[in-house]
Amino acid sequence: MTGVLASQQIAAMIADGSLSAATAIASDQIQPASLDLRLGDVAYRVRASFLAGDSAKVSDRLQEFEMHRIDLSGGAVLEKGCVYVMPLMERLSLPDDVQAVANAKSSTGRLDLLTRTIIDGGTEFDRVPARYRGPLYAEICPRSFSVLVRPGMRLNQIRFRQGQAVLSDAELAALHAQSPLVDGPAMISDGLGFSVDLRPETGSLVGYRAKPHTGLIDLDRIGGYAPDDFWEEVHADAGRIILDPGSFYILVSNEAVHIPPAYAAEMAPYLAMVGEFRVHYAGFFDPGFGHGPAGGKGSRGVLEVRCHEAPFVLEHGQVVGRLVYERMNEVPEQLYGTGIASNYQGQGLKLSKHFRA
Repeated sequence: MTGVLASQQIAAMIADGSLSAATAIASDQIQPASLDLRLGDVAYRVRASFLAGDSAKVSDRLQEFEMHRIDLSGGAVLEKGCVYVMPLMERLSLPDDVQAVANAKSSTGRLDLLTRTIIDGGTEFDRVPARYRGPLYAEICPRSFSVLVRPGMRLNQIRFRQGQAVLSDAELAALHAQSPLVDGPAMISDGLGFSVDLRPETGSLVGYRAKPHTGLIDLDRIGGYAPDDFWEEVHADAGRIILDPGSFYILVSNEAVHIPPAYAAEMAPYLAMVGEFRVHYAGFFDPGFGHGPAGGKGSRGVLEVRCHEAPFVLEHGQVVGRLVYERMNEVPEQLYGTGIASNYQGQGLKLSKHFRA
């Protein structure tokens, strides 16, 4: 069989030792199609981002780039604009036919907290080949806000797959005809395209822009911060906004997206030629996202947008990204938003869970 491994298969990997940790892996780390990864007890402040490279270990490369190390046991601050490498509690011993891909969790991306996974011998971020046996590390760079972290915090997640089960455009169109994936016409080209909503049904609020000089965010403090202390509201002028270079925005998709139970999806960046910006840090969409009791209801996708070198005019309905759908190896026993803590089911424009509604 091919496809993304489901929650019960991840539990089996833990049982057979393919996934292990010095501190036992908790059941609530297992998501419908991924596993949450936990920070270890030390962080290394490094001069620059790096990959281990062929046949090299991350621990050896740390000796080249480490500036100082930080004990996280009592909590420690990761400063905005700095790069850190942290050993994760989990380690892998992957079978011959299972590979993995990692990504930031939703709340991590919404804080502009660039988080990527690196491995021994790795030549790409967030990619783990079959048969990998060794530790995992998180590279973390706070871009907009300094953050307070502790051991055990979950900033990124890992998804496992057997073979390749990405749906072709023809298969995606057939799935949409059977179970609508968006609440309107589907833009299908190398995945399911989605656009930005800059004409809200009521009012003119379309997003938020991170303020440049703010206080600290404790990542364990849920619902504890006033949005006005960290964000500026963005209001649309006639269905358009101008993105400022170097600024970070939270916007929302025009489409309500549906991920049926037998599928998973990943947000992929759109062609660079469409504009001077990047969309998304957190790219996993779990089976059941936007799925209602009667089938697909849809939930908006929150867009994490960073503008690059030049100011750029973003227009309502402009295509800014695409979702790549994959088959699940098995239907998960637990779906997103059904009996588990799913913070963003049925969402619209929404900041991370750290901010008061």
